[in-house]
Amino acid sequence: MDKYTKVDGHPNLVRNNVGVILNVNSNEATLARRRKKVWREQQAQIESLASDVDQIKKMLMKLVEDKDGSNSN
Repeated sequence: MDKYTKVDGHPNLVRNNVGVILNVNSNEATLARRRKKVWREQQAQIESLASDVDQIKKMLMKLVEDKDGSNSN
């Protein structure tokens, strides 16, 4: 079984024998996982919006090109 050493100044953190710091407060760990999930979802939404804006931009450019082309005839 691993032996844990408390991390000075952080009552909810311990260090195992390999040096990995672990959070022993399960509530904090659960909240951190939720925050990370929300952040990932927000990043996916941002990427989707950026893609949508890029598509709209391309469509507008095509419309402008088509309009300019029809005026020159």
